[in-house]
Amino acid sequence: MKILTVAAVQAKLSDDLDANIEHLSELVRQAHRQGAQVIVLPELFEGHYFCKEERDIYFERAHPVRNHPTIAHFEALARELAVVIPVSFFEKAGTVYYNSVAMIDANGTTLGVYRKSHIPDGPGYEEKFYFRPGNTGFRVWRTRYGKVGVGICWDQWFPEAARAMTLMGAEVLLYPTAIGSEPHDPTLDTKDPWQRVMVGHAVANVIPVVAANRVGDEDGHVFYGSSFIADPRGDLVEVADRHDEAVLVHAFDLAAIERLRAAYGFFRDRRPGLYKVLLTADGVA
Repeated sequence: MKILTVAAVQAKLSDDLDANIEHLSELVRQAHRQGAQVIVLPELFEGHYFCKEERDIYFERAHPVRNHPTIAHFEALARELAVVIPVSFFEKAGTVYYNSVAMIDANGTTLGVYRKSHIPDGPGYEEKFYFRPGNTGFRVWRTRYGKVGVGICWDQWFPEAARAMTLMGAEVLLYPTAIGSEPHDPTLDTKDPWQRVMVGHAVANVIPVVAANRVGDEDGHVFYGSSFIADPRGDLVEVADRHDEAVLVHAFDLAAIERLRAAYGFFRDRRPGLYKVLLTADGVA
């Protein structure tokens, strides 16, 4: 048996960076006390989700990955607790900006950075104003406890990303997230489709999926929580509600999952030579 215990942290966030870091650190400690080895926090947790509107003042929140104070804090916490923590942050890289994750291993070392590949642009989620599309490609890291792939929020809607990370050897897929109400249409509730698409990734790739969302009302933008952990069958083995903070923890036998993936035959029966259409934008050119 090769056991990996993962956690999804669902949190209410203020617009006070120091308070958020202190609060999330305590939730990380709680997850650790419950046995978690890999702990996923919400997307852009340093403050309120600022991308709901286009304001140039918010570029001041970005920081280079080198000597980043939030990353340094969680490096120390990861080292203390011997846990893996993907840290979502607003990255400044020269004259451009990215929505990024720094992957911190259990010894407190940052293994590298993933920059969000798919950038949304719509009412309440105007991220193209702030972020360039990522240039890292999809990333899978060999951590102390297993090989993990990370997508960021909008990435989670794209089956190509999940399949690519699984092909690259990921044993679990992690998705830091910030999603909730749609200000242009109060009747639109995306919670169920949001969960279902990632459940589809779990089933199609025979892999656990962990999604960590924020929760609560941030100046009228209401985040619907519903963080979850799905097993390779697509069952929601742990799920949070829409209103409260939560620390979800679940253990997986990675060796058993590897056998199950082989038995299902999805990767055996793939036909990559037939998939060239996926390299086109419109199915033609």
